[in-house]
Amino acid sequence: MAEEVRTQTAGNMWKVLVKAGDKVAAGDTLFIMEVMKMEVPHEAPCDGTVKTVEVEEGQEGLDADVVVVVIE
Repeated sequence: MAEEVRTQTAGNMWKVLVKAGDKVAAGDTLFIMEVMKMEVPHEAPCDGTVKTVEVEEGQEGLDADVVVVVIE
């Protein structure tokens, strides 16, 4: 079953560290958001392979609870 990794809060996408096809382990940092001048890393909740990345690095004005990465 696919696992969706969503934004925890509203902000800007600072860095996307994975692409479709990458293998990840639970705890790996997938992307980093900029929220009120702070870096907020988002980690993989499980081991798997990145199926899709739904946002682009540098994208601004993201809302909370937006799907960013899907892991299978």
